[in-house]
Amino acid sequence: MKYRIIALIAIVSATFAACHNNTETASLGITPDAGTRYNQGQEIPVKVILPTSEKVDSIQYLIDSVRISSRKDTLATKLKTDSLKLGFKLITAKVFSEGKVNEVSTNVVLLAAKAPEVLTYVVEKTYPHDTTSYTEGLQYVDGYLYESTGEKGKSHLLKTDVANGKILQSVKLDSMYFGEGLAVIGDKIIQLTWQEKVGFIYDKVTFKQLGKFNYNWGKEGWGMCFDGTTAYNNDSSNRIFMLNKDTYQPKGFIDVYDDKGPINEINEMEYIDGKIYANIYTTDTIIVIDPKSGAVLQTVDLKNLYPLSSRPASIAADPGNNVLNGIAWDSFGKRLFITGKKWDKMFQVKFMKQ
Repeated sequence: MKYRIIALIAIVSATFAACHNNTETASLGITPDAGTRYNQGQEIPVKVILPTSEKVDSIQYLIDSVRISSRKDTLATKLKTDSLKLGFKLITAKVFSEGKVNEVSTNVVLLAAKAPEVLTYVVEKTYPHDTTSYTEGLQYVDGYLYESTGEKGKSHLLKTDVANGKILQSVKLDSMYFGEGLAVIGDKIIQLTWQEKVGFIYDKVTFKQLGKFNYNWGKEGWGMCFDGTTAYNNDSSNRIFMLNKDTYQPKGFIDVYDDKGPINEINEMEYIDGKIYANIYTTDTIIVIDPKSGAVLQTVDLKNLYPLSSRPASIAADPGNNVLNGIAWDSFGKRLFITGKKWDKMFQVKFMKQ
């Protein structure tokens, strides 16, 4: 009986000790609270909250698993954000104490440093555009427009003459595919599909299909562009993927935010002088994005570019589908072309400060 009592006391003591240790571990905390928002450039004050009995040797601070700083005391530290990409940032503190390492984490949301600059525009010229083209991708290369059009059974890859809108070359996608964004990369054309998770590779000159690849990293295939080194594509969210120009596989991403929050439904894109210009789906807005951070730098409202009252009845009858979508840049002539899905016009515009 005596030994049973001793054993019972030992079990109770061990259980109490374990609970006590768990209480201490559980009391390890960190500020700021999860989901706190900061603007790029603001310092993030981080403080580790420790059990009263804990003796700290050092604390390492990490952002998205990358070590940023360390210190040998428990005073709050300030993490710089100037060079960080925008979006959710995981902040982790590794606490080294008496040969043990405990971790505690939180997350914050990093927004653009300031509100985007508001631009205005002027129309310089107007050109015809094929009204059967449900524009999903548009790019100007070597004097011609290359266009990817959507809708199942009507999706094409086109080469057109800017001046008269005449289709010079065309290849039709199988009726199971819905064409989406495109990018001309060297002597090839890359065309995405919407929900079929497939991308096609064509010879730029002959339009012969050279191959295809699985698109499985995004929700859907939407817009695409190319900066000469890296291809970019988006997937209906605020995320833009960076793709290897030879394998068309992702090598990174940026998340797009302005100073208030994420900008979703980024659609057709064009790379212009170091920035990404993008349509916001179903709106008359084009935004200008910093491809390094994801910050929205500028925005322009094009609602008066082609008012519904000025459009042919066939286009005006379905304004929810026949929306602004299509940006192409003539880097040599410094011309910016804008159109929409099934629009009968393509506009050469110039963006400027108000």
